[in-house]
Amino acid sequence: MSKTEPILQRSCLADTVADKLKELIISGKYKMGDRLASETELMQLYGVGRSSIREAVRILSNSGLVRVQQGVGTFIEFDQGIAEPLHQRLKRASGDDLNEVRQLLELKIAEKAALNRTQDDIDIMSGFLQKRNNAALKNLTHECIEADIDFHISIALAAKNEILADLYKTIASKMKKSFSQVLADTEIFIRKQDMHASLLQSIIDKDPKKAWYWAAKITSQIC
Repeated sequence: MSKTEPILQRSCLADTVADKLKELIISGKYKMGDRLASETELMQLYGVGRSSIREAVRILSNSGLVRVQQGVGTFIEFDQGIAEPLHQRLKRASGDDLNEVRQLLELKIAEKAALNRTQDDIDIMSGFLQKRNNAALKNLTHECIEADIDFHISIALAAKNEILADLYKTIASKMKKSFSQVLADTEIFIRKQDMHASLLQSIIDKDPKKAWYWAAKITSQIC
């Protein structure tokens, strides 16, 4: 294996190594079932320490690109002929990409919820929205994020489309992590509480056009 230029010091060397290995795997340099170079070889190749290599391999493993077999080696799991499973793809998705997908889903979900909601759905949605507001006013960021996600999931369930609901729940679990990383307080939740109340009211009123409108307003910004 030819030696490449050592990677310059960055905030996270492991991420850098993982990105470079990912490029090689996806480009076809490594094939399905191939054994990845040893830790020592990778250390020499990229000019980083063993801990960075191990963390990079862990990142690739969590992404479903490699399989670590203790005592044997690390093997490529990615097959160009097979689409990467959604749950694995989401592990390495950016916050912006997730929010864009979330927006597309929420527009249709809000519309369908306005057409199909039941009184039980209304009670559940109202409860989560009240919990969201209470947490926001007390500046309880974690609790507020939880209630916000639960509110939107309850709308997805009210839409009465299991596929849409499952897709949204998958996206929502990743959005929750993204929110936790970028939100330090509940200011934006307070600012957008009235929008969420209007969304709920449009669903209660069985008005799909207004539900679509308020969902679009809410998802135009984070949360």
